[in-house]
Amino acid sequence: MPKHALRRVMTATAAAVATLALGLTDAAAHATPGTLDYVALGDSYSAASGVLPVDPTNLLCLRSTANYPHVIAATTGARLKDVTCGAAQTAHFRQAQYPGTAPQLDALDTGTDLVTLTIGGNDNSTFINAITACGTAGVLSGGKGSPCKDKHGTSFDDEIEANTYPALKQAFLDVRAKAPRARVAALGYPWITPATADPSCFVKLPVAAGDVPYLRAIQAHLNDAVRRAAEETGATYVDFSTVSDGHDACEAPGTRWIEPLLFGHSLVPVHPNALGERHMAEHTMSVLGLG
Repeated sequence: MPKHALRRVMTATAAAVATLALGLTDAAAHATPGTLDYVALGDSYSAASGVLPVDPTNLLCLRSTANYPHVIAATTGARLKDVTCGAAQTAHFRQAQYPGTAPQLDALDTGTDLVTLTIGGNDNSTFINAITACGTAGVLSGGKGSPCKDKHGTSFDDEIEANTYPALKQAFLDVRAKAPRARVAALGYPWITPATADPSCFVKLPVAAGDVPYLRAIQAHLNDAVRRAAEETGATYVDFSTVSDGHDACEAPGTRWIEPLLFGHSLVPVHPNALGERHMAEHTMSVLGLG
């Protein structure tokens, strides 16, 4: 072969190899996405208060290292900054909850890729007041009638609509302002009660038969407020109304995601157990297309 022809062949071969190498490098870069910078915000349902092991970095927050943010991070390889805290309200996104505990929004910045949160149940003390009021009324009535509904009527719903919903919307807007390029997932609360009363559950969750659907409707209203606030601020709402059905506090251990008020297996009653947190993580990843 003439020398000039050989040089042309060698030049073409080198170019082809270089192009192939460049293509492989580019493909590898796209096949291995960058690690997500993930910030977890929220209350005790996010923190998994009552689930062992406890995160020793902030004992006041009763945060577990088995909470759904840790499950998501372990599955996706994300870099997790977990500032979830038991008893948090939307106000604690912007102000310190305890001395030495920074406002949760301080964990966000323009480099944050993913934010998850469960929040709103402690605003107006909705959960604790409703559970306490209906539990007390249930004991006094022997489980009959709807004494909690008869006494409190729409008061819990009125507070959710007048106060919690706008607070949620503002909190989500604040998250967006601090982390403008992040994907934000707002998780609803898994069902605490079944749709109708289970007489065998009264010893564990002493709510009168007529108040079981009343409590569930209050929770449904709260979740709807979270959904509306999320959708109106560009966040993704993670709905648990279907997947958590049949996993409420009245179910047996190994099936229930929420521990009952009495005779449960958690240090903090009426909260998700480790199984519930794992399923919250799995459903969230499914909705977001992660994992």
